Amino acid sequence: MQISINGRPRELDVDVDTPLLWALRDDLGLTGTKFGCGIAQCGACTVLIDGNPVRSCVTPVSALEGRDVVTIEAVSGPEAEAVQKAWVGLDVPQCGYCQSGQIMSAIGLLKIEPKPDDQAINDAMAGNICRCATYPKIRAAIHAAAKTLEG
Repeated sequence: MQISINGRPRELDVDVDTPLLWALRDDLGLTGTKFGCGIAQCGACTVLIDGNPVRSCVTPVSALEGRDVVTIEAVSGPEAEAVQKAWVGLDVPQCGYCQSGQIMSAIGLLKIEPKPDDQAINDAMAGNICRCATYPKIRAAIHAAAKTLEG
């Protein structure tokens, strides 16, 4: 099976029901996408599919033909740059385990809502769990990234 991952066509020799998460990590060596729960509840495995945040732990590779998958390793563009700058500037991560998923969800939010209010941030980030409870810093970083995008 061939799918587009990080802007490149990639050949995967896996069962069609294989979750994208395991194809990324085990077959392609893209380990920035993390395993958290395996049931799409924690957000650690979030990637962008056609620009939208999606949980890769429950997305079979068979659903990806003709779609564009972007992982944390290759995320780019103005939203990504603004989020990355804000994350570093506000020292958001503590343990860092959930951060790739948090960042991917934040980028997805800013692509559709460049000036999110707190409720939009809460809604977009609700499926991302942070065991270190850095939620106030995450929200502040998203607001900072949105301000960067304005200027």
